Amino acid sequence: MKNFCIFSNAVNFIEKNLCEDLTQEEIAASCFCSLSALQKIWRYCTHTSLKEYISKRRLTCSAEDILKTEMSITEIAMKYQYNSPEVFSRAFNKLWGTSPSKFKTKWHSSGIFPQIIPDEKKLEGGIYMGRRIDISQLYDELQKTERESYVLCFDVAGLEKINIEKGRSAGDAVILEAFRRIDAMAGDNMLAFRIGGDEFAVVTGLTEKSDIEKISEEIISLNGRSVKNTEQEIPVSLRISALKLKNISSHHINCNDLFDRMQSIMNNTHDLGRVVFFD
Repeated sequence: MKNFCIFSNAVNFIEKNLCEDLTQEEIAASCFCSLSALQKIWRYCTHTSLKEYISKRRLTCSAEDILKTEMSITEIAMKYQYNSPEVFSRAFNKLWGTSPSKFKTKWHSSGIFPQIIPDEKKLEGGIYMGRRIDISQLYDELQKTERESYVLCFDVAGLEKINIEKGRSAGDAVILEAFRRIDAMAGDNMLAFRIGGDEFAVVTGLTEKSDIEKISEEIISLNGRSVKNTEQEIPVSLRISALKLKNISSHHINCNDLFDRMQSIMNNTHDLGRVVFFD
């Protein structure tokens, strides 16, 4: 239980201070533990480092600012503690595959690395170390969407194997390519969200199966095409589930239950060649 509390406190402290000059020592002090202990717990829970998580969260939030505000690139760089627009642009391009100035014309969605939500669950040995991804924006959007319309759910085929065999940087490249395809399909009129490690959702607002099949064909046609990571060519494929909003949500459901319902449906989708409907 102590380790879970340290993890949870660290997540909360980071999110509250993303726009501050944040050090790992300060995070550890806020959790009343040593830096080495915090780093060990953090990597166990997230399979990444504190530095990488902070960077990805800042670059995700900065992408949202690019899309939704009139702030300049310099103002955004300074907001997220980058020493110069040039340093910010290099980091941004490394994560997003494009410059901040071009991002606004190429993308519609920004949530590639949402906030982690610590999730208390018992694992072997009595250690509490679960985590989820914040889907509160998706939850809010569903509450105001036509209940006869469809939500499209996507998951990346074989991501765990890619992470193990080719490395997590390769996995990140696959996630970016998957999100890019989904974002391109969604366009200006739909909202795309990352809802898990390899899972995404799009609130379509569409009520007809034929319309869902039509927009899904674009992504299905790209299955098997590769993305390049360093010298590796990695095939990227997505499974797609379509479900009526009324079947997964209500005004009384909470975020965790919503995620569990959507994940259950995605876990039962195995076909890469068509969109699978759950009515």
